[in-house]
Amino acid sequence: MPRSHSDSSGKAQVKVVVISGPTASGKTSVSLELAEKFGGEIVNFDSLLLYREVNIGTAKPTARERNKIPHHMIDVRSISEPMNAADYAGVAMTVVENLLAQNKNVYLVGGSGFYLQALLKGMYDSPSTPEHVQEKSRLLYEREGIIPFIQILKDHDPVSFHRYHVNDHYRIRRAVEHWWSHETAFADERSKKDESNQKLNRTSVHDWDILHIHLDLPKEEHLNIIKHRTRAMLDAGLEKEVRDLLASGFTGLEKPLQSIGYKETLDYIFGVLKTESEYVERIVISTRQLAKSQRTWFKKDLSKTTYHPLEQREGLTAQVNKFLQSKS
Repeated sequence: MPRSHSDSSGKAQVKVVVISGPTASGKTSVSLELAEKFGGEIVNFDSLLLYREVNIGTAKPTARERNKIPHHMIDVRSISEPMNAADYAGVAMTVVENLLAQNKNVYLVGGSGFYLQALLKGMYDSPSTPEHVQEKSRLLYEREGIIPFIQILKDHDPVSFHRYHVNDHYRIRRAVEHWWSHETAFADERSKKDESNQKLNRTSVHDWDILHIHLDLPKEEHLNIIKHRTRAMLDAGLEKEVRDLLASGFTGLEKPLQSIGYKETLDYIFGVLKTESEYVERIVISTRQLAKSQRTWFKKDLSKTTYHPLEQREGLTAQVNKFLQSKS
């Protein structure tokens, strides 16, 4: 049952628990356990879980898990209609506020730090990309792929060049579009915003009292989990899922299909990756690289408490219980 308290004015105190961590760190398991034990509902901030058509490669909570504990911000878009961080923040804010108004505990769960930041702190103050720049970007990408964008980033925005993985086509293109539009590095906009966001629980666009639980584990242990999950995804039919999407009319260029697991599957289907072992290895490597970038992102939140998802579950649960029971 919900454990929110009211202050002397009778207004319910708004407590939100953030469960973050790199991919394959046990966020789903922990959040389900907490919601079952203390009551409440889960609001996703993993960007890929937003899309209906991608399931196996996203490690989406199962139908049974979602029936057991209500989940929000999952399957809200088609992969043909990408949802950016600003779109997400606008919709998710309403969802969270509605849950809090019902005096329900809210667990924000995911690994897409930028989407979480957009919800809690607002977006970077970067003007919209002009339509002619978007068209220029689209034509170049269709004609030559991501290579010229990477070179432009290397020449004009080296910080972003080193920040983004070569497979992160969306953010690479966005940074180049920013350069074309304003002749300033997108990394400069990030730096300005990051300076004011050292703690995600500092009051900004919300008045929520936040506890940030971060899950992580030793890299070698994490690698074994990643390998096991990759194998499980393949056994569950990841290749068939992608082939079915192509057969239904999707091109493979949709932003969600350029994400880890799906891009490698497309490369395997089209012969870029020649063997299954190479295919599996590439997913594992890309997943480790994603986990590294996620760790780097969440390092900036000095308010978080980090737990091993398996060995420190008791301490984690006790801290969440104390937080939910306390008065702000």
